[in-house]
Amino acid sequence: MVVERLLAVVDAALIVVSGIGCAVGYHVITGGTLGKADVYAAVSVLVAINFVLLTVVLRGYRLKTVTNLPRTFRMTLTTWTGLFGALLAIAFTMKVSDEFSRGTTISFYLVGLAALLAWKTVAARWTAHALRTGAFANGRALLIAEFGLATSSNAVEELGQHGHRLMRVMEIPGKELASPLLLSSLAPRFDELINYAREHRIEHVFLLINWSRQHAIDSILDALKILPVPVHLVPDPTTARFLRYPLVGTGNTFTAELRRAPLSWRERALKRALDLAGASLAMFVFAPVMLVTALLIKLTSPGPVFFRQIRHGFGGRAFRIFKFRTMRVLEDGPTIVQAQKNDPRVTPIGKWLRKTSIDELPQLLNVLKGDMSLVGPRPHAAAHNTEYEHTIGNYAFRHHVKPGITGWAQVNGYRGETRAIELMQKRVEHDLWYINNWSLRLDILILARTAILTLFKPSAY
Repeated sequence: MVVERLLAVVDAALIVVSGIGCAVGYHVITGGTLGKADVYAAVSVLVAINFVLLTVVLRGYRLKTVTNLPRTFRMTLTTWTGLFGALLAIAFTMKVSDEFSRGTTISFYLVGLAALLAWKTVAARWTAHALRTGAFANGRALLIAEFGLATSSNAVEELGQHGHRLMRVMEIPGKELASPLLLSSLAPRFDELINYAREHRIEHVFLLINWSRQHAIDSILDALKILPVPVHLVPDPTTARFLRYPLVGTGNTFTAELRRAPLSWRERALKRALDLAGASLAMFVFAPVMLVTALLIKLTSPGPVFFRQIRHGFGGRAFRIFKFRTMRVLEDGPTIVQAQKNDPRVTPIGKWLRKTSIDELPQLLNVLKGDMSLVGPRPHAAAHNTEYEHTIGNYAFRHHVKPGITGWAQVNGYRGETRAIELMQKRVEHDLWYINNWSLRLDILILARTAILTLFKPSAY
């Protein structure tokens, strides 16, 4: 596609300009000369070619990927860093690393990465806007739909957004689709449609029909066989719901993985390694903050420093969670009231601790003990856990991984008090998505977003 090629060309141009610019700029500033500009130009072109090829292999120029900015950022950072590491290793092995100054190499890495990320941001917004307005809809297409499905399905809008211009829509009532005499009853309409396709040089035909109507689908295919164009069967709303899940090949059979298995031993080991390393580092960095916080709690209100409460973890097993005490009460039983805005139970120092999330820091001890993870579904009080298991479907599936200090739901705005059951349902949906799509990179992304949100968008009270 032209747009995908344009994106690749701009990537390559930015890399070449960054490489040459950094080399010339560094040598002019430090030595007053241009240095080996031709050598750096050749290296910049080499880096650009390899980066573009790697991105093509990773399907990074597909419109769906381009508009997914977090995924694009991860892909760009990983590819750029890996490419530099590989080229430096090759240069060292071939004993040509002395040809390149460290200042130029480091500046090329940083400036090139910054330029690429800035361009990716602009490209994502421009592409998303173009898709919404149908700017890429150039491929002429016909849609044959079961009556009512064209308006109830998102397929029509998505076809228009991703390069297909629907020249005509032919709707067929369900009663006629169920008839064994479909072809004979609709023959005039199909003849007229075929003539229209020939006159307007139609390039694609899409069928949006309930997949259970096998006879109707076969009959329509038979009627369209005279047209030398591809015919696509669009998933009906019911089928599309399941095809959103990963497809797994089992011999010649494909299955939709509606629910992934619990993390494998290798995945658990990777996640545990991140937990131990991250929690140990955080304990070292925040030790002074935790010490001062403990003293402030002890000096400003009567009661213990830590608040401990029963929560449910991996497999539904109970454990005691640690938090800095922020309230005058220590509720832990069958009836627990969530903290609300201007809650009189919250101490003056507790308001600040909750707003800055410092009250959560003792949960690093739970992570080190193995009861919790740095990232995962937030554990709820035992009383709330029991209530939500009876009112929200799939709620118990949250226990397929360890609970976390932060999670996918929290970085997407579902943090703090959940006044309505709909808010908790949204939180659970995000938790289930996290479990089904877990990766180490996703954990690192969530931790980074948590740090940013904690600093700039505190929402707890």
